[in-house]
Amino acid sequence: MNELKVLGTERIAGFKFTGIEGGFGEDKKSMLVKDIAMIHGSTVKRINELINRNQNRFKKEVDIIDFLGRSERLRDFAEKHGFITSNRTEHVYLLSERGYFKLLKILEDDTAWDIYDQLVDGYFNMRQALDTSRLSPELQMFKGLFDSMAKQELETKRIDHKLDNISEIVGTSTIDWRQGTTRLIQRIAQYQGGGEAYKNVRNGIYAEIDKRAGVSLKTRLTNKRRRMADEGISKSKRDKLNKVDVIQDDKKLIEIYMAIVKEYAIKNNVWEKDY
Repeated sequence: MNELKVLGTERIAGFKFTGIEGGFGEDKKSMLVKDIAMIHGSTVKRINELINRNQNRFKKEVDIIDFLGRSERLRDFAEKHGFITSNRTEHVYLLSERGYFKLLKILEDDTAWDIYDQLVDGYFNMRQALDTSRLSPELQMFKGLFDSMAKQELETKRIDHKLDNISEIVGTSTIDWRQGTTRLIQRIAQYQGGGEAYKNVRNGIYAEIDKRAGVSLKTRLTNKRRRMADEGISKSKRDKLNKVDVIQDDKKLIEIYMAIVKEYAIKNNVWEKDY
């Protein structure tokens, strides 16, 4: 087993997590289950349960490492870096890229495949920067020039990307407004760290609608469910209703909802997670 090394905080697709290298091969990146759970809006307990139920799919030290297995060295590493949060913790899993991919096939949620390519390209396949301090002064000068040119080109692309995204946000159509606003809210939540952020963003938007429109979406939702009950519609269908269904009944609320979502998206710089 290669030596493990904590790289520090990584940020990919709006998510912050602990970067780890080694364990599965030289320069190979890996991820803790606690970070995977955060990215997928789940819990460590649930992800651990999925892994434990599918142990036959994961190869030890190829797909997965348990810091609380039989190795004292691994346990010491986990304790040193604060990976063990309780004396009752049974497993602290670390997954390789291959192990993460296998977990995605078990999870099968929307977030899984939305960010998979970004995690592979922006994290698993990235390598630590080379130490250039020992280069000759001439080579360091050329490197500085190339870095400066690359930075300028990237900034130009970032600005173009920003303008394209603002145009996309502003141009979100009223025809497919539910799909368009959901996509924007997902990007806002990812920018804010994922997990509970999705729920918080939606609640913030609903509160702003109540304020601007002078309504109570909660009350309207309750009334809508009561009317459906009077019409004999099943409880399961009534329970599936949400505040967006209430918004859909009122053209004025649709316009207000779309305006607020667009404002949130621009305010949160949703394009920056790609650059």
